[in-house]
Order: sequence, then structure tokens, then C-alpha cells
Amino acid sequence: MTYDTHILVTGCAGFIGFHVARRLLDEGYAVTGLDNLNDYYDVSLKRARLEILRERHGFTFVHAALEDRGTIEATFASNDYAIVIHLAAQAGVRYSLQNPHAYVDSNLTGFVNILEACRTFGIGHLVYASSSSVYGANRKQPFSEQDATDRPVSLYAATKKANELLAHTYSHLYKLPTTGIRFFTVYGPWGRPDMAYFSFAQAILTGEPIRIFNEGKMKRDFTYIDDAVEAVIRLMHRIPGPRPDGETMWDDPTVSHPPYRIYNVGSHRPVPLLTFVETLEQALGRKAIKEWLPMQPGDVKDTYADIEELIRDTGYCPETPLKEGLDAFVAWYRSYYG
Repeated sequence: MTYDTHILVTGCAGFIGFHVARRLLDEGYAVTGLDNLNDYYDVSLKRARLEILRERHGFTFVHAALEDRGTIEATFASNDYAIVIHLAAQAGVRYSLQNPHAYVDSNLTGFVNILEACRTFGIGHLVYASSSSVYGANRKQPFSEQDATDRPVSLYAATKKANELLAHTYSHLYKLPTTGIRFFTVYGPWGRPDMAYFSFAQAILTGEPIRIFNEGKMKRDFTYIDDAVEAVIRLMHRIPGPRPDGETMWDDPTVSHPPYRIYNVGSHRPVPLLTFVETLEQALGRKAIKEWLPMQPGDVKDTYADIEELIRDTGYCPETPLKEGLDAFVAWYRSYYG
């Protein structure tokens, strides 16, 4: 691969975006990273990620917000992107209860700006981050891409479902190839401080209590960051096409005549929250002080990814064990925070 292939990665100073951009640079792509460096969590951590990317040959940074339509259009106009990997968004379930307008600005208005720019400038493939949160109040498990996703329980989840619907519309109207990735609880080095595993580590090491919701009666399909990145790279190369027989309707809600696909990316191994805490305690060499709390608004009890579609279409199955992933996170955490 040469630097002739140019890829835009939005959210490049974010957790997944940073790792994806770094992997693409490792493989020889030219990468433009876009981020607004907002203060939703520690900006110094975002800047530290960004500095690692800035040191790499083939990387260019654009400081902009998704809702800034003029800058988004100018960025597309001044570069010949082959692929756009859209990972920028206002994240967080609980924060969406406090600041809903941030989600509308970034996840709705911003996503339309990205779609419009992809349409206008003839982008060959848009890969974008959706979320396991779209499954909302579903009880059937594991969560399959064929399941209905019309019962979101948070504004964040609703915006991610809206992204999938908007992407389908653009795929249908303008034949823009789009692939949505429903990530399941991604964790690992350089992670997000607002995520439970990160805040748990911080609290355990400082002797503060960790808050355990629903009395620990929850399960999560934890996905190690390297596995998530591998899935993104493989799906980036798998550009969806129209259904061969020309049918415009299909029973599968993740695939239709337009060049549109949806995939789950998870470990397919849900872990009880208390098992997760015990594994983190072992990695840190310390016990947690636990504060038991009721279920929080917007949370779901369990997540569990059906990844048969991912395996079938890419030949890839996320495989990093939780202990290995948490050991790597703790090693990075101790190194970064001293």
C-alpha cells in the first residue's frame, strides 16, 4: 500500500479513532484525522493520542467540529479521499440525559454533514460507528443484526439508530456504499476515562469506591481494542454492493438492494460485571471498595453480540481474552499515569 490512498478518519483523537488511524498509518495509507478535541473527557489524553499520530509520516490533522458544515466541505474539497471512516460522535449514555443538544449537534447534524460530503465528492465507501446500544430493551440474546432495533432506551442510542437510517437513505438515493459497525463495549490501552473499566481502575488505585449499578447483576460483551480495529480494517475493504437479483426489498434489515450493510463487532463472550471487576482487581493487584447502586436510566442489563455475519463476510472472529486485554490496559495505565 502507498500514500496514494488517502483515508479520512473522524474522531482521530478519540479512543477507537486513534487506534484505527495509527493502524492505517502502519499499513502505509495517507490519513487525514479530524477531531474537535472537546472537553467531554480529559483533553490532555486526546492531545497525547494526537501527538503520537502527528509524529507519523502521512498524517494530517484538521481541527473541526462535525456540525461545522463549511469546514467539513472544505476538507473534502481539498483532498481526494478514497474512504471515510467516521468514528467521531458525542459518546456516553448518561451524559445524553444531561446535555441532549450535544448529541443532536454532533450525532445528527454532524452525521448528515459527513453523508452530504461523501455524496458530493463521490467517496467510495463510508464506514461509520454505530453502537450495541441500538438494541435497547431487546430481550432476545445474543443480539443479531436481524433483530428489531426500534426501542432505544437512551438519546445516545436513538441518535445511533438514526445514523443507520440516514445511511440507508443515502445508500438508496445516491448509491453511496455505507457500512455501519455496532461496537460492543470496546476497552483497552488509551481508552476513554468515562468508561467503567477506566474509572474503576482509577478508583481502585486511589482507594476510592467504585459504583456498581443494578447490584452487579449485569453482563457486557467486552471487545478488546485491537480486535475492534481489525474488524474495522477488514470491513473497510469489503465495500457493499447491490443485491445481485435487483430486488429492492429484503427481509434482512441489515442488507438491502442499496449498497448498505450493518455488522456487530463484539467478543461474543458476555462477562458478568462482578467477574469483570475481579479480573481487573487481579490485574491491578488491589481490591475494590464497592458501592452498590440501583440501575441507572438509559442503561441496559446485558449485551451479547451475535457475530456470525462478521465471521462469514470477513473471516475474522475477535479472540482476545478479557484477562489479556485488561492486563494490557493496566500496563498502559500505570505507564501513562505513573
